[in-house]
Formats: sequence, structure tokens, C-alpha cells
Amino acid sequence: MKKLKRILVLPGFLLVTWMVLTNTRNPLMILLGAVLGVVLTWLAGWLRPLRAYPKHPLTALRLIMHVAIDIAKSNVAVGILVWNWPRANATPGFVRIPLRMRDPHALAGLACIITYTPGTVWADHSEEDNVLTLHVLDLKDEDAWRRTVQQRYEKPLMEIFE
Repeated sequence: MKKLKRILVLPGFLLVTWMVLTNTRNPLMILLGAVLGVVLTWLAGWLRPLRAYPKHPLTALRLIMHVAIDIAKSNVAVGILVWNWPRANATPGFVRIPLRMRDPHALAGLACIITYTPGTVWADHSEEDNVLTLHVLDLKDEDAWRRTVQQRYEKPLMEIFE
């Protein structure tokens, strides 16, 4: 029963999304949404040979809160920087950050976090030495960025995925 619930979560979510987007209660449209939800979920399984098994949901919630706060702060900082651009004395630059995590799902999560945060861009990841190259719009302190990525993001992602 538990496995059946887990299997039906994504198709159910897709069905609800379909109903909201089409704004209809027509039984044929609902049936079409249900069929599409099941078929697309089944097809997506073929595209994902490596499964993720996240652990520690409280750590995940804490990470989500930290990311939301950091994104809000970064939005304000980048807005002020752009508003005062000619006299802002911004120092854009690249910082190389050694990573310990190897799980592809954790790396994808870190890439999303970096990309969602205004003023930062995931520029490169070297698989050989596991080093992330990050571009920062206003790079004042490289060590602070290393600590932030390693302690605030990488550590919880490792707890969740490794």
C-alpha cells in the first residue's frame, strides 16, 4: 500500500496541475490529464536510471529556509548594487571552491541553489579534482564565499543525499 501511494504521488500532482492549467471539470479532460500523468511519469522513469534517496527531511527544510533567506538578501544586495552601479565599486570575480560531495543529486541541488541566488553563477565544475568555479558579482572576500558554500549548502546536501 505504501509503495502504491508513492507511485501515485507524481501522477496525482500532474493531474491536479493539468486541471488547474486547463481550468476545466470536463470528465474527458480529467481522464486525459490522468492518462498523461501516468504515462509521463512512466516515461520519465526511463530517463532517470540513477534514483535519489534523500534522507533527513528536517535538514532539507532547514536548507530550504537558509536558501530562501539567502536569495532574499541577495536580491536586495544586487538591487542596491545595480541601482548604484557607476559608483558601487563592485569587484566581480571568480572563486574556486573545493567540494567534498560526489553525489550527482547533491551537486545538482547545489547548482540550483547557486543559480537561483542573484549575483552568483555556477561557472565550472572539475570532476577530476572536484572543484567548483563560482562567479560572484561583487567578490570582496573569497574565504567567506568558500565557507558559505561549504558549510551552509554543501554540508546539509551531503547529509541529505550521501
